[in-house]
Amino acid sequence: MLQLLGVSKRYGGAVALAPTDLAVRAGETVVLLGPSGCGKSTILKIALGLVRPDAGGVRFAGEEVTPERALAVRRRMGYVVQGGGLFPHLGAADNAALVARHLRWPEARIRERLAELAELARLPPDLLERFPAELSGGQAQRVSLVRALMLDPEALLLDEPLGALDPITRSELQEDLRAAFRRLRKTVLLVTHDLGEAAFFADRVVLLRAGRVLQEGSVDDLLRRPADDYVRRFVSAQRGPFAGGEAGP
Repeated sequence: MLQLLGVSKRYGGAVALAPTDLAVRAGETVVLLGPSGCGKSTILKIALGLVRPDAGGVRFAGEEVTPERALAVRRRMGYVVQGGGLFPHLGAADNAALVARHLRWPEARIRERLAELAELARLPPDLLERFPAELSGGQAQRVSLVRALMLDPEALLLDEPLGALDPITRSELQEDLRAAFRRLRKTVLLVTHDLGEAAFFADRVVLLRAGRVLQEGSVDDLLRRPADDYVRRFVSAQRGPFAGGEAGP
């Protein structure tokens, strides 16, 4: 569904991403894992066409993503950012329906789609009438998920979507997101720095450091067959069940 072929990116003299290959199969959930500044979000933005790589290319559903086609391809992907990224001057429903209205969907179709997705995201309908400042962090992320799914995208890309939430809200949203991924059978590329979260979601994880892929495989591979000393130290630094070398939920 999604391929990055030898993509790389520099900002001045700093390497944001060394030449990198990545393939995400249809219906698969791949988690990009690693510390801040390792290149996770750069990969996501290159995949979305928000950042142009210095070298290499991107293919989506078998077609090359050129600058001319980037906007059309982006509309076939849903994008969720940390904190929700909602426009503060628009109500939740208007945030979620913004692109659909731009594409001139009939209002009846918009209302029907909003109701369907609000149920999926476990978002009470009355919250759709609130402005972002009137929503909790978890509610804002649910609205952001509704917005990302509005056009029924073929893939979902999520950049630290739960990083700013308290532990209970985060746990609830993890459960709901995983249930949504499975129900909709979407292709998912998710960014996190948390190994436990990666274990919860991932069919496959890609661990990065300083713009380079260090190891790719299952979470169990990272735990039991670390590729180098940094992978071993990254795993051992995680708290909870991973400290003992056991797999997560």
